[in-house]
Amino acid sequence: MIDHRKLMELHVEALFTHDADAQLVAVNEPRGAAAPRFFLGRTKDGTVRRYRHDVDPDVRRQLEAASGDDSLPSGALDSPLDASRYEDILARVAPVQRSWTGPAFSFPQELPKTIDPVQITAPNTQLLYPHLSAWVPDVSLNPPLFALTFDGQAVAVCCSVRRTSEAHEVGVETAPPFRGRGYAAQVVATWARAVRDMGRVPLYSTSWQNEASRAVARKLALIQFGNDLHIT
Repeated sequence: MIDHRKLMELHVEALFTHDADAQLVAVNEPRGAAAPRFFLGRTKDGTVRRYRHDVDPDVRRQLEAASGDDSLPSGALDSPLDASRYEDILARVAPVQRSWTGPAFSFPQELPKTIDPVQITAPNTQLLYPHLSAWVPDVSLNPPLFALTFDGQAVAVCCSVRRTSEAHEVGVETAPPFRGRGYAAQVVATWARAVRDMGRVPLYSTSWQNEASRAVARKLALIQFGNDLHIT
C-alpha cells in the first residue's frame, strides 16, 4: 500500500519534469510549457511542495511558511485550496499568470470489468476518425491508448498523457454527442488495468470545475489521496 504523500510525489513527478535538485522545469509533455512557479499538494500523510528552478530562495521560504502545517484533515479534501496567500507572495516578484487547483485520485484494487474498449495502435488508428482525430498523435506518443467504439468509430478515448517510470496520469475525452452514457469510465478502467499490468501506478486528477471528470472519478469509486494547487 502506497501512502498518500508518496502518491502525491508520484503525481507531481508525472505532471512536471524536474532538474537534478528536484526543482520544477516544464510540463511533462513534448515541447511542454514552463512549469508553475509553485506546486502545493496536501494529503492526510503530509504536504508536498515543489518550486520552479528560478524561484528565489527567499520567496520559497515565504511560501513554505504560508503553507502552514504539514497535513490535510480528511474532511478538507472536498474543497479547493485557497490560493490567495501564495498568489500574494508570488505577485511581489512577478504577476501571477494562472492558478489551478483540483483533486488527485488513485485507483481501487478492484475495477469494474469492461469488454468493449479496444487498444489503439498504428494499424487501427483510423478508428479515431472522425470524432477523436485530435488524439492520433497520442497513439505513438502516449501509449497505452484505449477507445470505446460505436459503429466502428471511437467515441471515447483515454491514454497516458503524463508518465514516468513509476506512474502514469490519464487523459480522457468523450466525443460531445456521446457524453453522459458512462463511456469515459469504461475506457479509464481498461486503461488503469493496462497500466498496472506494466508495473506502473495509474493516477487520475482533474480540476474542481470539471464536473464531468469528477463524475467519472465517483463512478469508478476512485480514492482521493490529495488536493493540489499550481501557481504560475
